[in-house]
Amino acid sequence: MVGGVIAAVVGGAGVGGYALYGGGAAAEGRSQDASTARTRNVETGPPSAAEVRTTAERFLTAWQQGRTAEAAAATSDSAAASALLTGYSKDAHLKDVTLTEGTPSGAKVPFSVKATVSYKGLSKPLAYDSALTVVRRAEDGRPVVDWHSAVVHPELKDGDTLVTGESGTPPVKALDRDGGELTAAKYPSLGTVLDGLREKYGKTAGGKAGVELRVVRGAASKKAELSDKTLAELSKGTPGTVRTTLSPTLQAAAEKRVAEQDRASVVVLRPSTGEILAVANTGHGFNTAFQGSLAPGSTMKVITSSLLIDKGLASAEKQHPCPKTFTYGGWKFHNDDDFEIKGGTFKASFARSCNTAFISQAKKLQNSDLTRQAQEVFGLSLDNWAIGVPSFDGSVPVQSAAQMAASLIGQGGVRMNPLNMASVAATVKSGTFHQPYLVSPSVDHRQLATASRTLSASTLSQLRELMRYTAAYGTAAQAMAGLGPDYGAKTGSAEVDGQKKPNGWFTAYRGDLAAAGVVQAGGHGGDTAGPIVAALLKMGA
Repeated sequence: MVGGVIAAVVGGAGVGGYALYGGGAAAEGRSQDASTARTRNVETGPPSAAEVRTTAERFLTAWQQGRTAEAAAATSDSAAASALLTGYSKDAHLKDVTLTEGTPSGAKVPFSVKATVSYKGLSKPLAYDSALTVVRRAEDGRPVVDWHSAVVHPELKDGDTLVTGESGTPPVKALDRDGGELTAAKYPSLGTVLDGLREKYGKTAGGKAGVELRVVRGAASKKAELSDKTLAELSKGTPGTVRTTLSPTLQAAAEKRVAEQDRASVVVLRPSTGEILAVANTGHGFNTAFQGSLAPGSTMKVITSSLLIDKGLASAEKQHPCPKTFTYGGWKFHNDDDFEIKGGTFKASFARSCNTAFISQAKKLQNSDLTRQAQEVFGLSLDNWAIGVPSFDGSVPVQSAAQMAASLIGQGGVRMNPLNMASVAATVKSGTFHQPYLVSPSVDHRQLATASRTLSASTLSQLRELMRYTAAYGTAAQAMAGLGPDYGAKTGSAEVDGQKKPNGWFTAYRGDLAAAGVVQAGGHGGDTAGPIVAALLKMGA
């Protein structure tokens, strides 16, 4: 007895029955009669508790009993629901479905699913939890299930399908740089990475496909670079082998560190080569570290500083303005707590992360200058990285007026992830851009992205001094304590609309390691992402 609902299998040959609140057909008929009456005088506002209950009952009963058209008619998109629910039995080969409703919370109704995957003499039980939400249809006021593919299975995005059969893509056995096996059980953050490795290398790594139930991605998911996902294996294939650049010790440490914060992500690279040594996320459903698209805040000032020094608009040891506020393009930009530095150097402004020191130079720049600097020197925003699994290469769009000024401090339209910002620190350390990679290009002879130019010796020297000074005496000093002298860092905080605290960023290098992290809604980067990054850098190259 769960939430007042009794789920039972009745009838023959595994046909599911659903008995709720004294049952089935009568309640369904009353609901339909009520709905018909309401069309004469369309109701608005949230559905009542009774409407939520009877709508969920109607949908779940019809789904469980195989009455696909009836179940689909109880949703906000009958065509999409009909296609997916039909495929649930015909393509996914799921039978003996039992649905058990939990206790509603407002318009949301949780439910559990038990079924059997059955294909060519092979079978395996499947159990998972899902939920539906009841809304009122605008045209007639009728309460219906708000249709999304995730109602059928939480791993589904709209447009995805469930399929059981030979996988088409053989499994892969992913190895770390020392030859040890990488598994999601051992390293939870690697679930999406392992999916990506299989999709990229499964057909060429020498394995043989097995039989499985899997999520096959639709157009929208493919555009978002989501990989197909295995939900159940009926027979194991023979895996091929793919060796990665991941360090088992750094990966284990990264997993541990991000688990100590909510919504944290981190990436560790080797600056001299671009090899990715670790990637970890607190949440394991989306790889924010590789595929996130977030404003990087003041960590972007590393790129902006290289531009200003290149153009002679700033110099590490020369005086540079840092007023409390600066207005540009109709926007008034502030420093944290409206601090100012009177008569200070650009190095002092960088180390304390003075926003106005950068905004004040916007009038001397062309709209495309920052975009070109990011592309030509740091290899970003060209959509051409090939790391071995899906990734986002950062975006620094050409902007104008206030948005262009905001981009100088990592706001506006600029978007990055920890992989991108670790690469920025690595470029400063090595002196040239090395595209990060998880699988050696020698495995599949793919072409890595390159930068079209390097920084001058003078600019590079000053940029390293800015980051070293920040690590020693600036906003990164507490996190980086004891890691010098061959080090550098930059903190960042990125404001997000509707979010109480900013995202905290931190990027740094030490020896032949570079790393970057973000803690979403964490506050100041030096306090949140900083300790994660510093702990990994402390492990040495």
